[in-house]
Amino acid sequence: MDMLWIVPVLPLAGFLILCVTEGKLPKVVVACIGAGSVGLSAVVATLVGWEFVASGSTSYSQVLWTWMVVGDFDVSVSLYLDYLALVMVGVITGVGFLIHLYATGYMWEEEGYSRFFAYMNLFVFAMLLLVLGDSLLLLFLGWEGVGLCSYLLIGFFHKDPENGYAARKAFVVTRVGDTALILGLFLLFRELGTLDIQQSLEGARTAWPEGSTMNTAIALLLLGGAIGKSAQAPLQTWLPDAMAGPTPVSALIHAATMVTAGVYLIARMQDLYLLSETATWCVAVVGLVTLFIASFTALMQSDIKRVLAFSTMSQIGYMFFALGVGAWSAAIFHLMTHAFFKALLFLASGSVILALHHEQDMFKMGGLWRKLPIPFWSMFIGSAALVALPLTSGFVSKDAILLTAAHSESFGMTFWAFAAGAAFMTSLYTVRMMYLTFFGETKTEPHDKSRANMWLPLLVLSALSIGGGWLGFTVLATLFGDKGVHFELHLKEFVAIATMCIPLLGVLVGYLIFATNVVDRKKISDSPFGKSVGRFWFVGWGFDWIYDTLVVKPFRWFARVNKSDAVDFVFRFTTLVARIFHNLLTVSQNGRLRWYALTMFSGLLFVLIVVALI
Repeated sequence: MDMLWIVPVLPLAGFLILCVTEGKLPKVVVACIGAGSVGLSAVVATLVGWEFVASGSTSYSQVLWTWMVVGDFDVSVSLYLDYLALVMVGVITGVGFLIHLYATGYMWEEEGYSRFFAYMNLFVFAMLLLVLGDSLLLLFLGWEGVGLCSYLLIGFFHKDPENGYAARKAFVVTRVGDTALILGLFLLFRELGTLDIQQSLEGARTAWPEGSTMNTAIALLLLGGAIGKSAQAPLQTWLPDAMAGPTPVSALIHAATMVTAGVYLIARMQDLYLLSETATWCVAVVGLVTLFIASFTALMQSDIKRVLAFSTMSQIGYMFFALGVGAWSAAIFHLMTHAFFKALLFLASGSVILALHHEQDMFKMGGLWRKLPIPFWSMFIGSAALVALPLTSGFVSKDAILLTAAHSESFGMTFWAFAAGAAFMTSLYTVRMMYLTFFGETKTEPHDKSRANMWLPLLVLSALSIGGGWLGFTVLATLFGDKGVHFELHLKEFVAIATMCIPLLGVLVGYLIFATNVVDRKKISDSPFGKSVGRFWFVGWGFDWIYDTLVVKPFRWFARVNKSDAVDFVFRFTTLVARIFHNLLTVSQNGRLRWYALTMFSGLLFVLIVVALI
């Protein structure tokens, strides 16, 4: 376990090498450094994890050096490993390596090959710092690091102004959540006098009774940060536009890792939320609202990556929902399985997009299932896991969440019903996506450009999407001890049978609607009511319109009115005063000797008169 520090250092070293060489290395070398550094990090993480599990320990801390000591404020750069961090490190390095390997082929013909992998390596380092940091200060550094990398990678194709807009939008919207997080950290430090995670949690349990107003305020502020980073309502608007980045970026940052940072933060600070029923209720409601909104919005999209983006929002919503209803281990379990099948879906869709000359409109696809067999079967398996069909990884983790919600005394069947309805909608939009992309008439002839380094990650992720759920929920349940709500699966219970059958019903209904003529879709969509509802869902329930109306347009109006900037008046006045004195002084300093002699004599005479009079 002494090698734990090597796990984040290897991607950082890859980033530094690629930066120093300034893109002068051959692409093969860049690929080896970019993907190899993350691959080696995954190997070291596996060895450390194996030793950690074999030791029987519940936690391990590695202090590297003291960062700063200011009075009683002592911050060390130290790493903390427990089962929660171990799962996160496994996802970041394992899935991250597969995505990097895929990207070595996908980005081969693009400009900025070295720059791309430098950004990706820096992101992996920042994400590892976030999950391994033993203090909230280190966590926050990693938090801001992944935000920076997200901005750089979303706007990677910077020659297109729309990509720059999407990058700025992601950066600004997530800063709103980050502001709440900073306030929460300041408040936590003021009350408890430490930013060490374990000491903070222990101090919270000691200092605050259950239902404490201060504890609730801090928990809600941390939730605000999590909402921004994990694209939950009402700060979810940045994620669909973030699909402007290359597809491997969408797979790594906006499906498998960065958007789960908010889930990790709430899970890590679990004890704060266990002390506040209000905060946990808010976490559950945020997740439930997001997964419900996103599942309907995904049904109306035509861009295949935007469908997957709204699907990501929905699945992250399930994780928040699980945390709120007390299914702590199930939330992290779904985080892991979601990383498998969502990365698979993004990478497989990337192969389709590449084969169709970067076409992303599903209505211009079709008839590809025989022509692109590996992407098709990869997306088929990923879709089955997303829908939560039995025997897939998504089935095990999602059913654990829904059944825990149904057995929860605090939330009960109402929350379960909404979440189950969103699961039905997930089946609908997934069937629609698969049918439009791979079946029906061929509208664009594909040219498969896949290489072995692209389809090998698809095969591995396909296997994980099927069998990853059976890695052991009972093992993951030990993450949080007895603090979470537990359930027992009885197949004779109606709720268990319904939970399992709802996705199957959604697949059947989706097939009847989109693949047959049993239901006249055009008649429904062309009706006045259908057009209005469809347009409302398509624009994400109007959140962008609300922000444009209440924030963006007033800000732009004020910027036009205040074009000269009233604040600049203060600085212009300061320069005016300085210029006046400068002009006065330049008059006296004219370079004439007789003038200097006269002023010196006058000054001396003035001094003598003053002395004589005194």
